[in-house]
Amino acid sequence: MEKAALILLTIGVLFNFLGTVALYRFPDVYTRLHGTTKCTTFGSIFTSAAVVVYALQMYLRTGEGRFTTLSVHVVLAILALLISNPTGAHAIARAAHRSGVLPKYAVVDRLAEDHRKKGGVSA
Repeated sequence: MEKAALILLTIGVLFNFLGTVALYRFPDVYTRLHGTTKCTTFGSIFTSAAVVVYALQMYLRTGEGRFTTLSVHVVLAILALLISNPTGAHAIARAAHRSGVLPKYAVVDRLAEDHRKKGGVSA
């Protein structure tokens, strides 16, 4: 089980590193948000899964109930992360678009099209 925790931790660190690369290498705020949000969400999930595996291993080894409580808390944190990370990224992207930051290489900008159809009234 220690090897499984180590593998999950390595995958999580790799995803978080890729999120850092996305932050530095992508050209505009929208692609940066997409890359960092996806990568850090997966990285945090795998890192948290490593903690759950390690806590379950310690519970099986010692029989102490605090390790099951830790596992429950980590699973709840993962669920909160799955809800808040995409929601926050969406709010940041929408605020960037409303403030006039346009995508650099976008072929289609549906939010701007909707804005023009409504006569310039933002929702």
